[in-house]
Amino acid sequence: MSDLNETALHGVLKAHEPHPLETFNEGAASDYFIICEHAGRRIPENLGTMGLSESDLSRHIAWDIGALSVARKLSDLLGAPLYTQRYSRLVCDCNRQPDAETFTPETSEGTVVPANRNLSPDERRMRAEEIFWPFHNAVSQALDRRQQEGRKTRLVTIHSFTPVFLGKSRPWEIGILFNRDKTLSPAMLDWFRRNTDLCVGSNQPYAVSDATDYAVPVHGERRGLPCVEIEIRNDLIGSEEEAADWADLIARGLVASEPLL
Repeated sequence: MSDLNETALHGVLKAHEPHPLETFNEGAASDYFIICEHAGRRIPENLGTMGLSESDLSRHIAWDIGALSVARKLSDLLGAPLYTQRYSRLVCDCNRQPDAETFTPETSEGTVVPANRNLSPDERRMRAEEIFWPFHNAVSQALDRRQQEGRKTRLVTIHSFTPVFLGKSRPWEIGILFNRDKTLSPAMLDWFRRNTDLCVGSNQPYAVSDATDYAVPVHGERRGLPCVEIEIRNDLIGSEEEAADWADLIARGLVASEPLL
């Protein structure tokens, strides 16, 4: 059963629905600042189920499965602020530029998203204004405050990926993603390859770019911050215990990389 609420044309979020941003350890003093853009799979009431089944809305197309659990545990281990985003990336992808075609995907992993077909520029703009910009403006303001206070910042974004994509298996267990950063990302990549037996991807299964990403290029690289995007295969973080183990491993890698920054 699925539905597509026609009132979506008149707005995205209702007054009682929560702000896109959810924070954890917001006032923590760590040099690390963590972002999880695909943490949630909430759908605004005005969009109904976007024409999708509950099964589809539970799949990876809607959110990064397990990423929030890892990010929260990493936040606690490092004593670091964590900024997460509640709404499904099917509503709007908060790790894409708002003018990117995949910002409101009409198809995701072969699944048609009825609510995103033939969207007008105004409808796309409303989703950006009510979800994307409130989230990223809050991140920008937090980073601005840290800079004004003279605090160091190392930016870490946490994501997950599917073990199989469009029928093709992915061997990587973790991916270290980067673009211009020549500090934190290479140090993390080197640490994981030297200290674990994991299959570690360098810009695999994705690569960061200005055209396909937002958080690392804008919040990290434009500010000249050491930054890294970490992707974990979601079949490895299906339980809280597994998420805790991965958070511990990532924390150890980050701390070991600090002398190289």
